[in-house]
Amino acid sequence: MPYLPDLTTVLVDGARFAQGGVEYVIKAPPAGMVTLPSGQVVGCDPLIAPETAAPFTVTVEPGRYELAAWVAAVHQSGSEPQDRTAALQLVVKDQPTVRWELALTDGQEPVELGADGFFGYPVDAGVGTLADAVAVRALTHWEFDKVDEVFLPAQMPAAPAAVDAVADEATGANVIIVSSGWGDGIYPTFIGYAADGEVTSYVTDFLVFPDQTAEV
Repeated sequence: MPYLPDLTTVLVDGARFAQGGVEYVIKAPPAGMVTLPSGQVVGCDPLIAPETAAPFTVTVEPGRYELAAWVAAVHQSGSEPQDRTAALQLVVKDQPTVRWELALTDGQEPVELGADGFFGYPVDAGVGTLADAVAVRALTHWEFDKVDEVFLPAQMPAAPAAVDAVADEATGANVIIVSSGWGDGIYPTFIGYAADGEVTSYVTDFLVFPDQTAEV
């Protein structure tokens, strides 16, 4: 079976995980509001080749949606706690999620995946986002110096290290970046569905936990 975490238990403020002498405590600082003029959601590292980022095949109604960055405080014996962004959630509807599916872009087929395999987006600048395709495409026209000035401050705040900027002035489409788990890698995004089949959220899993069996 492809990799499919139980995100319903992970996305809980105060949830605790423990494995191998390491404890993880979850908190959910809000990252901001995302404007989706087209309803085409993209998960990507927007600072690296945004022109190659493809939207997911599942779309939502255009609008403004809440973005939440779920942070894990990692406690290891003998070390100071570290905050890491465990998941980034674009909240579409405030309804219980009854199932999760891997978010796909055109041409991706889950049957091609092996055990615990997944499709995900590559991160090379240590950040990720869930944004509208309009906003991500707009970043392709930004000069490097502008990207550097807006999204890469000299002193990055602690995780989730959220930075928000309007990428497309005509529509107000914005990009909110957050730090990505342990850094660079490939990270899957999942789509949650309510009992009536409506999309509840998109969640990028930054693979912080070795085992996602929660004690809530």
